[in-house]
Amino acid sequence: MTPAARRAADPPKVLDRWIRFRLPDPEQRFSAVRLDVDSVLPARTRDLVRRDGRWELRLPRPDLQRLEYTFTVTGPDGVATQTDPANPARVESAFGPRSVVELPGYLPPAWLARDGVPGRFDAFEVAGETADPVPVTVWSPVDAVDAEPLPLLVVHDGPEYDQLASLTRFSAVQVADAVLPRHRVALLQPVERSPWYSGSPQYLRTLTGPVLTTLARRYAVSAPVALMGASLGGLTSLLAGLRAPAVGAVFAQSGSFFQAELDGMEQDFPWFARIVDQVRAVLGTRHTDHPLVVGLTCGALEENAPNNRAMAAALARAGHTVRHAEVPDLHNYTAWRDALDPHLTDVLRDCWITRG
Repeated sequence: MTPAARRAADPPKVLDRWIRFRLPDPEQRFSAVRLDVDSVLPARTRDLVRRDGRWELRLPRPDLQRLEYTFTVTGPDGVATQTDPANPARVESAFGPRSVVELPGYLPPAWLARDGVPGRFDAFEVAGETADPVPVTVWSPVDAVDAEPLPLLVVHDGPEYDQLASLTRFSAVQVADAVLPRHRVALLQPVERSPWYSGSPQYLRTLTGPVLTTLARRYAVSAPVALMGASLGGLTSLLAGLRAPAVGAVFAQSGSFFQAELDGMEQDFPWFARIVDQVRAVLGTRHTDHPLVVGLTCGALEENAPNNRAMAAALARAGHTVRHAEVPDLHNYTAWRDALDPHLTDVLRDCWITRG
């Protein structure tokens, strides 16, 4: 192989049984290269092998529509993480930029290319039992006055959901297309995410008390409130929704419904036992006097998939209306974005139109 060929860009190649990754290194700058992908994906190794002026790995092709990854490289300056210089497909994630392989058949949601209604943002804080107040930013259609009664969607990790999953754009398009009624979206920002979103009694009381009360005082709310979140935010949305009479719907994506027998790999998480206890109580409930519309989405290959299946069955058994869908992606904001329609759409229509 010529020096020019060894330096040429060589993006990932999707084969029948493999995805082949290559990283050029003609100057032998690196002593090791490792593929950083979701740990649930099977592989004999994630270490690339040096071969003819580059590093190479074949990963068994997963049953997914897209795959996010980076390279961890060891060089003279130590260990660093980098995107794939040969792959222009990138995505912003909660942990920084990642390269993406889109497998045959993948298409981003059509609503991303549509125009939505103009909106405006109002920011404020709500004090409660947590050490810090809860930062809140409310999106509304730009022509909506605060006294106009509108449905309300309350979102955990809200600013990140908006930045990485285009959530208020989704709402703006759904309103423009008359798929959903005009509504507001309250984006809640966690100051201490893991302590707050792990079944914290102080946070749950703050959310179901001062936060919802303040929102209802500042804005006219016309229908049952919907709560939403992903991962720990999905857990928190469900726990709060089960406690708050004003809530009519919960939408949880890749919810962290930890169980001791299913999620032993999470035992080092400081609030694991607290989550397990609260999840056990929900799973053991056989009847509800406060039936919710519940939407659950999760990647079919995710570590959280078994506990989401168990939660869906338990909630349905207790009398909630449950929609549970498994998607061909993993634990990331693009997966959650791609599942908003039709899954969140259906939950909100049921809560705000059919029942509201």
